[in-house]
Amino acid sequence: MKKLLTLATVFCLTLQVTSCKTEAKKETETTTAKKAAYSLKEAETIVGFTAYKTTEKVPVKGQFNKLNITSGGEAETLKDAINGAEFSIPVSSIETNDASRNFKIQKFFFQVMENTLSLTGKLQLEDESKGTAEFTMNGITQKLPFNYTIDGKKFTMNTTMDVVNWNAQNAVDSLNVACKELHTGPDGVSKTWSEVAINVSTTFK
Repeated sequence: MKKLLTLATVFCLTLQVTSCKTEAKKETETTTAKKAAYSLKEAETIVGFTAYKTTEKVPVKGQFNKLNITSGGEAETLKDAINGAEFSIPVSSIETNDASRNFKIQKFFFQVMENTLSLTGKLQLEDESKGTAEFTMNGITQKLPFNYTIDGKKFTMNTTMDVVNWNAQNAVDSLNVACKELHTGPDGVSKTWSEVAINVSTTFK
């Protein structure tokens, strides 16, 4: 009788161990299967911009070194990974290769705005070459149209925004005062343009 009980116990334990291993294997397989072919979080993205100064419209280039994907961004196709993705860009990650300029843009431009520690938005692709971003800055959300191209695993988008549409002329004026001498051209006029060109490139792995 004792032998039968021992055998029964061993049999039950074996079933339990086997069951646990099977469940663990299934969980691993499910996790692996859920990994999307295209992921914005894993992709290399460069968010570049070009601002302008003086009446001659001299370009000032820079980029943001950090981009957070807050929703979406994963799919089985590149377009689906982009379409509907929501993002957040900390303004503190701005880089223009000039520490003094970085500080001034943050202090005299972004900090003049309302609730603009980050630039946020949602991407929508409309057709094979055009889309819109529901872009939020200075507490205002506006649709920003853009053009895009796809080349293999690389997505590129370009647009020009006028920050006046986000009620940010006072921020432009503030920056112009802080950079008065540097933004003065040969004509003696100090000017900071409200137009900013934006170019984004994303290379998926």
